[in-house]
Amino acid sequence: MNWKNSLIDYTKYLAIERGLSANSITNYSLDISKLINYIETNELRVSPITISKTDIQQFIYEIAKILHERSQARIISGLRGFFDYLIFENYREDNPMDLIETPKIGQKLPDTLSLKEIDLIIDQIDYSKAEGERNHAIIEMLYGCGLRVSELTNLKLSDLYFEEGFISVTGKGNKQRLIPIAEHTQNILQNYLQNSRIKITIKKDYTNTVFLNRRGNSLTRAMIFTIVKNLVKAAHIQKNISPHTFRHSFATHLLENGANLRAIQQMLGHESITTTEIYMHLDRKHLSDTLSKFHPRKNM
Repeated sequence: MNWKNSLIDYTKYLAIERGLSANSITNYSLDISKLINYIETNELRVSPITISKTDIQQFIYEIAKILHERSQARIISGLRGFFDYLIFENYREDNPMDLIETPKIGQKLPDTLSLKEIDLIIDQIDYSKAEGERNHAIIEMLYGCGLRVSELTNLKLSDLYFEEGFISVTGKGNKQRLIPIAEHTQNILQNYLQNSRIKITIKKDYTNTVFLNRRGNSLTRAMIFTIVKNLVKAAHIQKNISPHTFRHSFATHLLENGANLRAIQQMLGHESITTTEIYMHLDRKHLSDTLSKFHPRKNM
């Protein structure tokens, strides 16, 4: 077994057996390719079956010189999954990553937007342009439904159940979930569909796609990032903002206003409640307010 063929087989496994998205598979492939490049550069005569813990340790030592702890941890995790796959397929009996320690990294929480900042971003939208209503709907869906970028770009007209007040979303691992859509968000989306999208000459493959570019094709992830980046820049907000920030803000604002953590978990599509807890960035004022409001000795 050589490295090239094993990587091809692994990506097929991730797609078919694990149901991972193309983006996740690409990231795993890039991390494993770093190890392959190291092996080829140093002319090591080792295969996926014969590579040892010592070889891996030397590779980790080398990448530690150029990559920060978070990137190192991601590569180690990716390699551990790769060798677990080889064990699963009976190519190996052991995982050379078992005794490799993951670098300790602090909990990094993304910036959160306030409702005032979100409104300020929306205020920067130029409605005189054809894409104005579309961009407004994009921001509202990211924040109002807590969508991932891939979920937004893949959203279909057939996924919209306005009468029931829900949308159907296909998330990670091709898992579907229903998310409630507020009347305000629904109205913004309908404005785009009825006033702007209807004027676009839509390409055959995208007649069921909600968000389109001017040429009638589906929007790319990069385009969503560009839209958000330009609006944030125009709003002069000095934070590290990405489309995912709206999803994080969605969850944080729900929790701060008393929403059940389990309900938020379901709306975000997290398999583990622990993942949801990581997204909940609560400032100390909110924690103090919670104590003052709910603790039985608050008035003593």
